[in-house]
Amino acid sequence: MNADRIAYMWLISGRVQGVGFRWFVLRRAEQLGIAGWARNLPDGRVEVLGIGTAEQLSVFDTSLRTGPRFAIVDNVEKSNCPHEVGSFKSFDIR
Repeated sequence: MNADRIAYMWLISGRVQGVGFRWFVLRRAEQLGIAGWARNLPDGRVEVLGIGTAEQLSVFDTSLRTGPRFAIVDNVEKSNCPHEVGSFKSFDIR
């Protein structure tokens, strides 16, 4: 099962802190069966690591680009993160 798992890192900017963005990400990750974490950065962005199948992460990516109700996502930077694939079993907020 781990052979088909991949990992991506997202940096999300806009109004994404103080609006429940990380909790939204946590719930969505748990719904989709994605492992990883989300954390606020000092510059106002949210950083997210997601580990799952290509299909799971495609749906997750769409959710990150929308965010919760009161968020305004201005930009999303996504990068491949293959060294993290086996590192996490659940999703956490840091």
